[in-house]
Amino acid sequence: MKPRVMSLVIFTAFVGMFLAPGKIESINYIIVIIAIAIGAGSSAAINMWFDEDIDKTMERTKTRPIPLGIVSKNEALVLGIFTGIISLILMQWFSNPLSTSLLLFTILFYIFIYTFWLKRTTSLNIVIGGAAGAIPPIIGWTAVTPEISFLPISMFLIIFFWTPPHFWALSVYRFNDYENAKVPMLPNVKSIDNTKQQIVSYTLILIITSYLPYISESVGIIYLGLATILNFFLITGSIKLKNSKEKKSLPNPEGLKFFAISIFYLFSLFSAMLIDHLI
Repeated sequence: MKPRVMSLVIFTAFVGMFLAPGKIESINYIIVIIAIAIGAGSSAAINMWFDEDIDKTMERTKTRPIPLGIVSKNEALVLGIFTGIISLILMQWFSNPLSTSLLLFTILFYIFIYTFWLKRTTSLNIVIGGAAGAIPPIIGWTAVTPEISFLPISMFLIIFFWTPPHFWALSVYRFNDYENAKVPMLPNVKSIDNTKQQIVSYTLILIITSYLPYISESVGIIYLGLATILNFFLITGSIKLKNSKEKKSLPNPEGLKFFAISIFYLFSLFSAMLIDHLI
C-alpha cells in the first residue's frame, strides 16, 4: 500500500482539514484521515497489481511484495478493491457526499487514468497523473467544510506543480531503470538535459504557486517568510541538478538529492501553513 508515499498524502490532507473553517467531531477527524489513507493505499495496491511486469524489472521496485512472491497478484487486487470500498464507506459515514465523491474520483483517476493509461503511453504521465496526488488537501478541507474555496485550490496547485520535478529528478537518477522497463518517462523520451531544464522550469512555476496561499486570509507573514527560505533552497537544488554532468551508465546522484529535497520542501511548506495558522 506504499506507506511512505501515503504519509505525504495523509499529511497534506490533514493540513487541509486543519485550515478549513468549521468544526467536526474529533472522532470524525481521525476516521476521515484513516479513510483517506486506506483509499490511497487501495489505489497503490491495484497499481502494483497492474505494474507487476514493470516492477520486477526495475531496481527500485523489484523488492516490492508482488515481485518477491510474498503477496500474489490476486491477493493485491482483492486487497485494493476491498480497502477502496471500505475507505468510501467510512468517508461517507463520517463526512459528507462531496468529500466522498472527491475521494472516489481520486482513487479511480489514479487507477484508470494514470496506472492503466498514462504511465505506459506518454511522457506526460507524471504531469497529468499528478492531479490524483494533489487532491487530498481538498478532500480534507471539504470533509470539514463541504465547499471548495481558494486556499484548498492553491494547495492543490502547489502539489500539482511539485509532482513533475519531484518524479523527474528520480527518473534522472533511475534513467536506466525506466529505459529497461520501457516506461516513457521524460528523460527516456526526450533527453536527460531536456528533463533537467523542465525541472528548473516547473520549479519556478512551483515557487510562484507557493505564494498563492498568502493571498487567502488563513496564512500570513510567517508562512511568507518560511516559504521564501524554502524556495531559495529548492531553486538552488534544481540549478545544481541542471548543471550536473552524467557519467556513462552511472546514476546521477544529484537527481536523488533533488528528489529528497523536494520531499522535504513539500512537507515543510505545508508545515509552514500549520505554524502560521497556529501562531
